Amino acid sequence: QLQASGGGLVQAGGSLRLSCAASGRTFGSLIMGWFRRAPGKEREFVAAIMRSVDSTLYADSVKGRFTISRDNAKNTVYLQMNSLKPEDTAVYYCGAARSMYGSREQWFDYWGQGTLVTVSS
Repeated sequence: QLQASGGGLVQAGGSLRLSCAASGRTFGSLIMGWFRRAPGKEREFVAAIMRSVDSTLYADSVKGRFTISRDNAKNTVYLQMNSLKPEDTAVYYCGAARSMYGSREQWFDYWGQGTLVTVSS
C-alpha cells in the first residue's frame, strides 16, 4: 500500500516536497516512480528511481527542477520539486514496479491515491 502526501498550494517559483510511504517489507525490492495527471490530460511520467538509488530517470519537463530520492530504511520515496511552474499543477501519484524500470505507466504494479499540487502564477 502506498500513501502519498505533501501536496498543497504554492506560488510559481516555490518548492514542495512530496512523500510516499509504503507498507510492507519489500520496499527495497521495488522500483519507485512518480506520475502526475493535470486537469483534462492523461497521466504522465515524472520520475523514477531504481531499488538501490544509483539510477534515476526524469521527464524532460522536470529535469533540473525535480529530484527523486528514496530512504529504504523508512520505506519512503520523495519528490523534491523546485522552481515550480503553473504547468506543474496536477495530482501527483506514486507508483511501485516489481521488475521493470522506466517511464511506462503499465510497468507500475501498485499505486497510491494521489496528492494535489497547485501552482499559482
